[in-house]
Amino acid sequence: MTWYETLAKPSWAPQASVFGIVWSILYPIIFIAYGYVIFRVIRGEYPTALLAPVLLNLAANVAFTPIQFGLRNLWVAEVDIVIVLATIVWSMIAIWPHSKIATAALTPYLVWVAIATALQSSITWLNR
Repeated sequence: MTWYETLAKPSWAPQASVFGIVWSILYPIIFIAYGYVIFRVIRGEYPTALLAPVLLNLAANVAFTPIQFGLRNLWVAEVDIVIVLATIVWSMIAIWPHSKIATAALTPYLVWVAIATALQSSITWLNR
């Protein structure tokens, strides 16, 4: 985290402590919404194609921290977070016809990642 603290950030960047709080709320929501969809796919009640955006999203989400803080590569982290954002939108569109509730549950995740994407873009630009 020391490296991250040295980066130039926009004036509207949240304090580092906010990230832990937000993610501790979002991860259970993501787990329940995506878990429900995966469970229904496994039972054959939902099409297998729903797994593509869900699993891509989860993989990109998990990859972000090692890319950003392990590799310290802002440009690759930028690409990764755009993939996270795009796959949230894709998964919400794909899930909507099958479960409006699961889709709605992902809305806070979408909002936070949209903000995080704008923040990452700003940090990447400011530290080019």
